[in-house]
Amino acid sequence: MTTSTPQDPLVLYGQQFASRLLLGTSRYPSPAVLEAAVLRAQPAMVTASLRRQGSNPAESGSSFWELLRKLNVPVLPNTAGCHSAQEAITTAQMAREVFNTPWIKLELIGDDYTLQPDTLNLVGVAAHLIKEGFQVLPYCTEDLVVCQRLVDVGCQAVMPWAAPIGTGRGPVNPYALQTLRERLNVPLLVDAGLGLPSHACQVMEWGYDGVLLNTAVALAQDPVAMAGAFADAVNAGRAARKAGAMAAQEAAQPSTPVLGTPFWHHEQHA
Repeated sequence: MTTSTPQDPLVLYGQQFASRLLLGTSRYPSPAVLEAAVLRAQPAMVTASLRRQGSNPAESGSSFWELLRKLNVPVLPNTAGCHSAQEAITTAQMAREVFNTPWIKLELIGDDYTLQPDTLNLVGVAAHLIKEGFQVLPYCTEDLVVCQRLVDVGCQAVMPWAAPIGTGRGPVNPYALQTLRERLNVPLLVDAGLGLPSHACQVMEWGYDGVLLNTAVALAQDPVAMAGAFADAVNAGRAARKAGAMAAQEAAQPSTPVLGTPFWHHEQHA
């Protein structure tokens, strides 16, 4: 794994992952490019939409399912495209059967234009799925109160957006995202809206525990190279966070000492 080290694992619901990057599987130019991108990034998990692929591999085309098995990377099913609580619950239950995993990325869409999560019903659905034994990773906004309520009902990690899905704008509300990191004591992964490796590095520097990417990699001119760039950026941001950045200063501070400069050096420039 390239996006973190075994000495610094990402821990979600008690399970350790060597990578802090999660990767989506849609919109790639071809299955071969998707496979190469995953091999380059070595993500902790790859997401898959049951609704997009269909619940029956024989009906939806088995190539995608065969590719997922070939990649040998844990699959994180999601409830993409669900607009009602019952629809999300039913899709999650089907995904658990199809993928044989309790993991679920919970998406409950409240607005078709921005694909903003339905924050009014998200907490209730998360609570329901947790009671059913799911390990829920909820996609949500950066709203502190909503995220805290998700933690209160049992979510052991939360995935706020940086910007609307697919926009690539990067963190549009740095204050809210940094406040969220300061206030919550569970793993936080930025999901949606990142467009550049520098965006991923920045949120990792703020103390976020990981990122989930799809469009920024899939729609790059060279998705495989971009997957590697994001993996490296996540690494760099995590390392910088652990190293501890210098405090910003109001005025310039000399970085080259004067003491100890050879006397002859001054004479040459007299």
